[in-house]
Amino acid sequence: MNIEQNVWGFTPEGEAVILYTMTNSSGAYVKLTNIGAAIVGIGVPDRTGKIEDVVLGFGDYKDYFGDSAYLGKTVGRYANRIARGRFELDGEEYKLAINNPPNHLHGGTKGLAEVLWQSRTEVNRVIFSHISPDGDERYPGNIGVEVVYDWNDECELEITYYAKTDKPTILNLTNHVYFNLKGEGRGTIHDHFLQLNASSYLPTDNTAIPLGKPEAVEDTPMDFISEKTIGLDIDKDFVQLVQARGYDHTWVLNDWEKGKMVDAGYLYEPSTGRTVYVKTTQPGIQVYTGNYLGGCGKNKNGEEHIDKGGVALECQLFPNSPNEPDYPSAVLRPGEDYEEHIIFRFGIK
Repeated sequence: MNIEQNVWGFTPEGEAVILYTMTNSSGAYVKLTNIGAAIVGIGVPDRTGKIEDVVLGFGDYKDYFGDSAYLGKTVGRYANRIARGRFELDGEEYKLAINNPPNHLHGGTKGLAEVLWQSRTEVNRVIFSHISPDGDERYPGNIGVEVVYDWNDECELEITYYAKTDKPTILNLTNHVYFNLKGEGRGTIHDHFLQLNASSYLPTDNTAIPLGKPEAVEDTPMDFISEKTIGLDIDKDFVQLVQARGYDHTWVLNDWEKGKMVDAGYLYEPSTGRTVYVKTTQPGIQVYTGNYLGGCGKNKNGEEHIDKGGVALECQLFPNSPNEPDYPSAVLRPGEDYEEHIIFRFGIK
């Protein structure tokens, strides 16, 4: 394993933006930056052995600041939405920023995706760390967070999240990487096959807040128990798809138990043969088909991003969990260790 570290540029304050490239023995690589502890590139082979970058990103590092699509970034403190930006913890109400009206999204106006993380390398891994102070984006508690990226010769990228707090708080971390297994800028992901190990999902209101209890996917366009193309049902006259302009929902993973690694599903692109299998310790997977990617900036090829040009597979807690007592808890207390894992395993079918 080879890890290169280069200065990609500088912030207006003079801080260095670092680009890491992790390359395995086959030449497959992962590129990371300390802006938002983000994945900015993943190069893996197709069935002919041709290595191409299969994740969306920007060619100019400056575009990662203020990025409305969160391309490849670590999002939090609370990934996804909290209704009306409000939650109660131990009898105290907290009011967060409304940055996705009328809700709070991905940690606020300057969440973890917007900060410059500390970073270092250790053998086959890159480690990002950050301290978010008490009151940061109106969340309680000082929290220390680490995001660890491990890449190996089997083309497995494991992301591990660690955190501690000195005050009761809520925490939900994930990565917002978008995949297009044909290669970045190669059209939409309608022709990708998706399979999810989930018999139910969370229907939402028209602001993307879950309505409550999970519902069965059977006999609906939300059924990915058996693989099907993303485009097969995406334009169906089904209220959940119409109001989101595509898929932007959380599926409830079968057989989940806290701390247990479970299969979440896989993505497959037939023209290249590329696959990515997903495993996680998280209870849900948010599938977002890039319904609003158009206009978010230029990709690494200098072309404009397009709607549905990539699909995000975000392993995480459920949206609005702090306000839903029947959902898996998002509460982290002093003395507890936050630890969650996501594995993306790339291959050929």
